[in-house]
Amino acid sequence: MEIKEAVSALKENGRIKIKDGKGTIMELIEISKWDAAIDDWEGIFLFFDLFQIRSVAEPFSDVSLDIIEFASKPTIYHTPINRVLKTGPINEGMVKFAVIRKDFWNRLLFAYSQPLILQYVKSENFDFETREYFPLLSAGTKEIFLSPDGDIRILKA
Repeated sequence: MEIKEAVSALKENGRIKIKDGKGTIMELIEISKWDAAIDDWEGIFLFFDLFQIRSVAEPFSDVSLDIIEFASKPTIYHTPINRVLKTGPINEGMVKFAVIRKDFWNRLLFAYSQPLILQYVKSENFDFETREYFPLLSAGTKEIFLSPDGDIRILKA
């Protein structure tokens, strides 16, 4: 899979399906193309860098940012939404996000340059295939609640 081709397809269609190295098919969706009627409310916002968090969450305390920056394992964070966010997988005023650092996936997100929404699909159809494993699918993936004030709660260790 060429990152350039995937980014072009994303810009053209607003969403693509990728089969990763474990055979899991996932869909990446532009925020503006997420549709509450057909898309998964359990979707996860994906970022390539910390500064993108502001697009979906209130500004974080230094403690919360440090936790994200220094996390050694793939982690999904739950946090209250930014009041300006109007579309996307929002559950009871909360969103889920992850900062993806694994080389291939980080380059894909960087090349697109905007946050994307991830959802897993049951379909056998996909647009692109890669040998690279998606980091959030590893057994060691953690889930943590972070508040903008620095409150922390481990949801899944």
